[in-house]
Amino acid sequence: MNRVVLVGRLVKDPEVKKTPNDISVCQFTIAVDRAYQQNGQKQSDFINCVVWRGQADNLAKYMRKGSQIGVDGRLQSRSYEDNGGVKRYITEVICDTIQFLQSKSSDTQPYVPEVSNDPFASFTSGTSNASASNDPFASLQTSSGISDDDLPF
Repeated sequence: MNRVVLVGRLVKDPEVKKTPNDISVCQFTIAVDRAYQQNGQKQSDFINCVVWRGQADNLAKYMRKGSQIGVDGRLQSRSYEDNGGVKRYITEVICDTIQFLQSKSSDTQPYVPEVSNDPFASFTSGTSNASASNDPFASLQTSSGISDDDLPF
């Protein structure tokens, strides 16, 4: 099994390139924090990634240096010879999916939706008897003739 899931921040602005067949490709690096600190300093790993086609276009369009993204893909190694004839090896994540988690320009506080103390608040409307007594089933007991004694539990 070859599966990689990472959450990190873009090291620089992503740039899209096109293949001769007009397919978009974006090579980028994300900084992934380690779970521990060394001498009080946060440690990070810098992971090379590649994404293709529409996701490459969207990454370059919407994300910038410092943006937090989630990456899901597979690890792949390849080699090539540089101009000096030296064989070079590269290990990178070939991304299947990318999730945009937080842009650099957004507030550092994550979005938290407003939550009501009443778990049935979204089911009640207006000023009906159900919302007045905080019992979402109050209208059923009076209109349908069903009482608590009729329930099998």
